Amino acid sequence: MPLSLQSTDFEIFDLAPAFALDRAALDARWKDLQREAHPDRFATADAIAQRQAMQWSVRINEAYQRLKDPLKRAAYLCELHGAPIQAENNTAMPATFLMQQMQWREDLDEAAGMADLSSMADEVAAARRDMLAELRVTADERRDYPALAQQVRALMFVERFARDVEERLDQLGQ
Repeated sequence: MPLSLQSTDFEIFDLAPAFALDRAALDARWKDLQREAHPDRFATADAIAQRQAMQWSVRINEAYQRLKDPLKRAAYLCELHGAPIQAENNTAMPATFLMQQMQWREDLDEAAGMADLSSMADEVAAARRDMLAELRVTADERRDYPALAQQVRALMFVERFARDVEERLDQLGQ
């Protein structure tokens, strides 16, 4: 099947649609695709070929940005399988998860210094690693995309909180 701008990100990168992927292979394929489609290669071509090269270059970069980021890749898999994330209007989460979020927020508000914040950053990083492992199982083994969408929404909360912790660490470090 010939590729088109409407091909999926996985098709463009010649990858099976899965959460787990070989990052080195993705990076190498991105470099190859960029080299093939780079607009500079078409500098002497007609306007149509130049425009197509630019469109392909943009599309390749867009796909690469989505595939290299685990959270974006998981969300994209959900979209491809009819289970959109809808994070802005679907914030329902299990009570235990919400309680953990509230506890983390309280801990962040009460953090006294670098040691507290570093410990918190480590705890959040561990939770993120565990959640990413769960995403892989849900996507690649169970192929349960509605459940994956809920896990993606939860990870979005964790990522936002991790950024808040990092901001506090940066503020203390100044």
